[in-house]
Amino acid sequence: MDPRPDQDPMLLRISDAERHQVAEHLRRAAGEGRLDLEELDERLEATYAAKTYADLVPLLADLPGHGGLPVLPPAAPRTPAHPDPAYPAASQPGALPGALPAPSTSSAVLSGCDRRGAWLVGPTHTAFALMGGVTLDLRQAQFATREVVVNASAIMGSVDLTVNAGTRVVVEGTGIMGSFEEGRARTEPDLRADSPVVRVRGLALMGAVTVVRKPMPGEPRRRLGRRP
Repeated sequence: MDPRPDQDPMLLRISDAERHQVAEHLRRAAGEGRLDLEELDERLEATYAAKTYADLVPLLADLPGHGGLPVLPPAAPRTPAHPDPAYPAASQPGALPGALPAPSTSSAVLSGCDRRGAWLVGPTHTAFALMGGVTLDLRQAQFATREVVVNASAIMGSVDLTVNAGTRVVVEGTGIMGSFEEGRARTEPDLRADSPVVRVRGLALMGAVTVVRKPMPGEPRRRLGRRP
């Protein structure tokens, strides 16, 4: 519903997506050294407790890059019903009907969030854990595009991603008093020229972001370095 002409836009309620956008901006500022760990923790807590745009203004007022707005500009919506024509989603294992929406965010604040089985991954997906845990099992997932980007951030928490043997992984995140890494594989990779790509970016602040390659559910585990 559009605001009334006499209604102050700053008093409008904010959405979870806007809270996540502000939190991401704060994490980038901490990575650049503009906020210390205590300030980051305080502002993140205030961000997820915020109700209106006015509540967000003091959290961003002294940081560059937001153009004076209370929140970052929203990202253009993604429509998973129109996947990359060069990589039709219906041809992938675990494909779902194209009309299903792709969840854009998996978050856990003092809690847990699990995504497993057959689910739709859009071109980008945000995973955020604050003193909690997020588990993303991509082995049976459907990718809307050949390459997907997972923006994973863990603050005193963990984000665990699992991929199958046929998925290429690129890990580009940063660990600060934490770890951001590809863990020890549980199965041998089986990569081809047309293999899907999962690019993992983000920050692990006193937490962990880990990507592990495992066999498909129900498949026997193959020893690394051995061929049947």
